[in-house]
Amino acid sequence: MSEPHFLYEKRGHVAICTFNRPEKKNSLSIEMLVRMADAWEEADGDPEVRAIVLTGAGGVFCAGSDLGSMKSGTWDSEDQWLGRMKDDPDLHWRALLRHYLTKKPLVAAVEGYALAGGTEILQGTDIRVAGESAVFGVTEVALGLFPLGGSSVRLRRQIPYTIAADMLLSGRRLTAQEAYQYGLIGYVVPDGQALDKALEIAERVAACGPVAVQAVKKSLVENDGYPAEEALARSLAIGQPVFKSKDAIEGPTAFMEKRRPNFTGE
Repeated sequence: MSEPHFLYEKRGHVAICTFNRPEKKNSLSIEMLVRMADAWEEADGDPEVRAIVLTGAGGVFCAGSDLGSMKSGTWDSEDQWLGRMKDDPDLHWRALLRHYLTKKPLVAAVEGYALAGGTEILQGTDIRVAGESAVFGVTEVALGLFPLGGSSVRLRRQIPYTIAADMLLSGRRLTAQEAYQYGLIGYVVPDGQALDKALEIAERVAACGPVAVQAVKKSLVENDGYPAEEALARSLAIGQPVFKSKDAIEGPTAFMEKRRPNFTGE
């Protein structure tokens, strides 16, 4: 029996999600997309999960869609999973984080290739770590395709316009250092250490008050693009209820008592 194309495990308060088709450079299959959508839902619905890490097996993040299977027709033969996709036309967009973003902070650990759909998914993550040999690109136009995962809208909002345009219109690839320079990723580490660094960051996130963390992420995501005055009013509406939580009492109390806070997410 073959291994699942996408893995989900919990380690304390951190969920670890792994692209698991290393023999195919972790290219996207129907099974993978269904499992991804399920993983985001499971992590968001589990009160014990406070942060999520997304990584790839075999030293590769994700090289985009499995074009070989799409061309040969074997993509459509994944009957066990195809039914889920047909019953829920929005499922693959949620999987790709196109217009569904996780409620819990999502940390990406990139090694090797993050191409096409790999970089599109990356844009739906919050904090990004890459090994120094990682390569990024939205390469669909080189194959006569359109990046439907949202890059034609989101990429220019995350990095300088001219760099986004170069990547989208010419298929330009970025090295890890270039991606860091332009702000697409936040950390560059030696090859093989991206997951360790991402887990370190996720643990730091998980140690903070989950009610506050999730409210801050909600404000970050939902206020993007609004004029400042309106965004500030919206952030106030999101943030004020945090102060009524038990965690908002526990944090300052623990500080005054010189101990680590015991946040419960309430």
